[in-house]
Amino acid sequence: MLLDIEEFEDRPSDEIPGFVERLKSLLPSLKAHRCSRGYEGGFLERVELGTWLGHIVEHVAIELQCLANMDVGFGKTMSTDQHGIYEIAFRYRDEDAGIEAGKEAVRVVKALTKGEEPDIEEVLKKLKYLRDQNMLGPTTKSIVSEAYRRGIPYIRLNQHSYVQLGHGSYQKRVQASMTENTSAIAVEIADDKKNTKDILEEAGIPVPRGGTVKTIEEALSMAKRSGYPVAVKPNIGNHGRGISSRVEDSEELKLAFKIAKKIDPNVVIEEYLKGADHRMLVIDGELVAAARRDPPFIRGDGRSSIKELIEVLNSDPRRGVGHEKTLTKIEIDYMTKRILKQNNHTLDTVLPEGEELLLKSTANLSSGGTATDVTDSLHPNNKVLAERIADIIGLDVMGIDLIVQDMKQPIKHGDGGVIEVNAAPGFRMHLDPYEGKRRNVAKYVLDMLFPPGAKSRVPIVAVTGTNGKTTTVRLIAHILMLSGKNVGVACTDGLFRGDHLLKEGDFSGPQGAKFVLKEKTVDHAVLEVARGGILRRGLGYYESDVGVFLNVTKDHMGEGRINTIRDMARLKGIVVETVKASGKAVLNAEDPNVFRYKDIVHADTILFSLDPDMNEVKEHLSEGGIVVTVDDDRIVIKKGESVWKVVEVANIPIAFKGKAAFNLQNSLAAVASCFALDIDIESIKSGLLTFQSSTNQNPGRMNIMDVGKIKVMIDYGHNRPAVEAISKILDELTDNEKITICSGTGNRPTEDIIDFGRGIGKIYDRVIINDADPRYRNIGETAELVKQGVLEAGLSEDRVTVIIDEIEAIEAGFEMAKEGDLIVVQPCEIHQVIDHIESKMK
Repeated sequence: MLLDIEEFEDRPSDEIPGFVERLKSLLPSLKAHRCSRGYEGGFLERVELGTWLGHIVEHVAIELQCLANMDVGFGKTMSTDQHGIYEIAFRYRDEDAGIEAGKEAVRVVKALTKGEEPDIEEVLKKLKYLRDQNMLGPTTKSIVSEAYRRGIPYIRLNQHSYVQLGHGSYQKRVQASMTENTSAIAVEIADDKKNTKDILEEAGIPVPRGGTVKTIEEALSMAKRSGYPVAVKPNIGNHGRGISSRVEDSEELKLAFKIAKKIDPNVVIEEYLKGADHRMLVIDGELVAAARRDPPFIRGDGRSSIKELIEVLNSDPRRGVGHEKTLTKIEIDYMTKRILKQNNHTLDTVLPEGEELLLKSTANLSSGGTATDVTDSLHPNNKVLAERIADIIGLDVMGIDLIVQDMKQPIKHGDGGVIEVNAAPGFRMHLDPYEGKRRNVAKYVLDMLFPPGAKSRVPIVAVTGTNGKTTTVRLIAHILMLSGKNVGVACTDGLFRGDHLLKEGDFSGPQGAKFVLKEKTVDHAVLEVARGGILRRGLGYYESDVGVFLNVTKDHMGEGRINTIRDMARLKGIVVETVKASGKAVLNAEDPNVFRYKDIVHADTILFSLDPDMNEVKEHLSEGGIVVTVDDDRIVIKKGESVWKVVEVANIPIAFKGKAAFNLQNSLAAVASCFALDIDIESIKSGLLTFQSSTNQNPGRMNIMDVGKIKVMIDYGHNRPAVEAISKILDELTDNEKITICSGTGNRPTEDIIDFGRGIGKIYDRVIINDADPRYRNIGETAELVKQGVLEAGLSEDRVTVIIDEIEAIEAGFEMAKEGDLIVVQPCEIHQVIDHIESKMK
């Protein structure tokens, strides 16, 4: 958060009358905040002595989340070089709720400065709503947490419980406790209570007598045959909705039938079984946990009303709303009111001391019930029974609900029975029972999906730098494909699976990374990582196997408070800092801002350099490190005394016989990356020899073509270093005039745009400037800045033209060019420009 605290920059907290007292009164729990003092109460001490409001907003944002049952602790507030403006960072559990907590913290602190008292309960209500909308439920969370413990990455696929575990071709998907292997037929059977009961009864499993009806007349008839009391439930339903477990007579039946029918038109009427409600959990054919579920109840004290006793029960800190805590708060609903009526009670009734009253007729945790683990006391026959039921129905993860007096004894006909089975059963009662041993049942789901030795990750190569990222990414991917890998690519040009374009656009950010890692056929991922994506949304992956850091130049300065090359290097350096310890960081030894990461990263490093005699290269080799360099006009890999000769520089198409030094550097980085992935030398060589600067293999990167008798180069060089790099081969392409169609980028600092123009003006004989990428500037403003730089470089004004539209500018270039001239187009819309120019070749 970038926060302007306005006039309060000159008025710390101790100088605002009554502020400290109002803050402590409104949020007394801030007392637990230690702050930099390191002890409880440390933060409030700083507030009392005087601290700035940005710092207080940070702590309030954290505390609001904690009060909404999203425990977080980390926060940091930093001043900037602008008066009154602070950068505030704090952790969140849910993004939407975290951002809202930040906004509410500002409102709360501002209100307190005015002597107002904000409605904190209303704020917490809003945060809890966002939390419940977005955060994973206990079952899914337990599976994701177990995966995390095992080093298995996960990607959340929607705002609910649909989650991908693992990457690419090794992934498995779950939705709560339902897995991608769960049988659709079995789920359909489990959803239909009548069908389930018929199948189990046929197999000799104890089930209650009864049947399914559609009308109240049928229901009354069925209940009469079964004998009261009966259980009434919707044929298809979950979480105990619409169930009335003990219906005593026809009047109650009419109400229960009406309630059940709201859930499903088919209603089950069956005999009421005496005993306790139990749940047995079977995963991958093995019973892994069992629990007794008890309905919530109150015990009279001779003084308090039933309503007051319920309020006392709900005040238990273990009870919360929905799934936020171990237990759920009890709602006074139709079920509770029916029980009160059956017992001739009202909410105002005072129960005699010691008298107990059930509040629900079902024991579902979602309605306030409690769970007691009974796994270790289960009779062996009952374990066999549960596993047999799972086999009969065919569910890989199944919850079996039974009514039985004692699970220590074998379940027999007449002593109890199976009342239903559940696909996607909840784990909460087993993970954190009210009484008994906690069971890490998610472990068995992960064991089933990822048995010992199973892979969960695809190798990830992440490439960053100022220039050359896309070329390097596409070259690495090309080499990997030639070696037989199924490669997913995310880069500035789009998203690819092999050579097949899946989606066009700039996907050099985290969304591109996630897209590739979700592709089921991909076994290797090659990702371009641009600074904008890191700044806005992070990386899109946890760690990579190979991180490549190409270079850092003065580009995109001033955005996201990145003001120096050192700042930019720190930002891009995240790509190599997050390489796994067993991976490799590939670093440009010739760039000091890149090379310094050799001593920062956790992984081993591979250096690349055009100069084999650099001291940094020699020292790295002496330490046993790996170097990729050029020796005797050949790319070589060196490690100690070992040397692998890869390919002659003159034979690498994109290196233009070594004159395109920047592409030769990109080639070295690609060789290092593939070597780090244990790709054989022949495949690496073959990839280098067959990768062209063509519009198919590397669009917009030094694509050279003949349009009639005019030579054209398309190159996405959008900063001065990139422009100067290609200038070294322009003389090889023509002895005549060199014309460029170029544009600046509007979100660069003004001086950088002008300097880009200076670089253009020193290289070209004629310049046509368009404004294809104005960003935050007015149309034409960026073009005029580029023109200023071109003129400062010495090009006369009659040789400089501004044409705002990119395609119109290209057309003007062709009208201007003569036979033998060279046109260099620096495109914004790469594919549109390529299509337009190729159409002129027909």
